[in-house]
Amino acid sequence: MGPQPPKPLLLCLDAFGTLFTPIRPIAHQYTEVARTLGHTNFTAAQVGEAFKAAYKHEARERPNFGRAVIHKTFQPLVGEGREVHPELAPRLLARFASGEGYELRPGTKRVLRGLREMRRQREVVVGVVTNSDDRVPDVLASLGVEVSPLRYGGGEADATGERQWDVEFTVMSYDVGFEKPDARIFAAAEGMLGLLPRCRGMDLEGWEKVYVGDEYGKDVVGAMNAGWRSILVEAEAEKLPQDVKDIGGREPGDLLGTLNAEGGHVALSSLEKLGMWLGGR
Repeated sequence: MGPQPPKPLLLCLDAFGTLFTPIRPIAHQYTEVARTLGHTNFTAAQVGEAFKAAYKHEARERPNFGRAVIHKTFQPLVGEGREVHPELAPRLLARFASGEGYELRPGTKRVLRGLREMRRQREVVVGVVTNSDDRVPDVLASLGVEVSPLRYGGGEADATGERQWDVEFTVMSYDVGFEKPDARIFAAAEGMLGLLPRCRGMDLEGWEKVYVGDEYGKDVVGAMNAGWRSILVEAEAEKLPQDVKDIGGREPGDLLGTLNAEGGHVALSSLEKLGMWLGGR
């Protein structure tokens, strides 16, 4: 018998903080937009504190939010008897649904090129799984990432298979109703495989499943809960938990083999390093 073909790979990535990040601190951008609408009686630091309180409240009451956080951030700051400008929420939502508010993390393009290169050698499906709302595909697309319209709860895959997407599907907690580290959001990603025409009928148990993110508590623990392996993107090696092995000092090689050898959970200091391990140029 000849060598066995490599197992198909499902590799999913976090979005905010991993693939893209705000161009400037969110509180500063909120303040800039508010000032264009006449709200000038507070500082960016005050907006930041108000945002944290509003975010905490809304995350507890209803994890998937939008306008409510913006209103709860600014109403205490504009003061009693004054209305928050009706254009403030729409303008902020529009900004943070595009490249106006965000930029790609260094190395993102290299990782995506590396994954395209891996597809020449094995079956690879690339998805985004994120604790966020439905703006994520638009943000990525506005930053030059080729994102398929297929998402959990809607959209369709390219039935012809003619177009090669950087991201073949997206799974947002907004649609699933559960957030990382809950294993159910990873199960939702696994279920997306059955919606890709080329993967229908394949045995899901035979897939390698890997998650890439920048937060141990949500991304690595979530992967562990779901039986996936993980790659933590963490610039400071001294912060790594004991169950995550830093491989940043090694020469890039067989990434999946290294994951297996190191217990399934490794760390690299940047997406640039990950791109090198994936073969991206």
